[in-house]
Amino acid sequence: MVAKETKLKGCFVLEPSVFEDKRGYFFESYNQKKFDELIGQKVNFVQDNQSFSTKGVIRALHYQIGEHAQAKLVRVLQGRVLDVAVDLRKDSPTFKEHVAIELSEENKKQLYIPRGFAHGFVVLSDTASFFYKCDNFYNKEAEGGIIYNDPELKINWKLDTKELIVSEKDAILPMFKKAKS
Repeated sequence: MVAKETKLKGCFVLEPSVFEDKRGYFFESYNQKKFDELIGQKVNFVQDNQSFSTKGVIRALHYQIGEHAQAKLVRVLQGRVLDVAVDLRKDSPTFKEHVAIELSEENKKQLYIPRGFAHGFVVLSDTASFFYKCDNFYNKEAEGGIIYNDPELKINWKLDTKELIVSEKDAILPMFKKAKS
């Protein structure tokens, strides 16, 4: 496995070593020891989540604050998504900047998003199964969000606005300036 740090410090794209033959393929999707070595810190994942969505579904931009903040390791099991991480760390030189990475069943890439980031994705294929590990348990009182189309963030979701399917909850998220910190 290879890890490449994005422009956002602590946020990494991980690419596995895939072994293919006439039977199919094999790869190690997660190894605690290797993962910790690659990103330079110990992360203890405690919860796994999985979602299934259709094309245009946007699940964004979510985070948890304080002692309930979460780091995530995300990947696509089936389909293709544009995955986005936004730096919410006020003392960071990349505060308010984002990275957008295409994750798919074909490229098998993963994105590690440390604590202090908002996260979201949009489904680019007909359907997608999305999987993520979290290093902290979900806590409803600590959840925060930012509206996906905040003009200040300038995120290109790669689909026309008419194609996007947004939940009622996500459609009323605040702008970045008014988000919970």
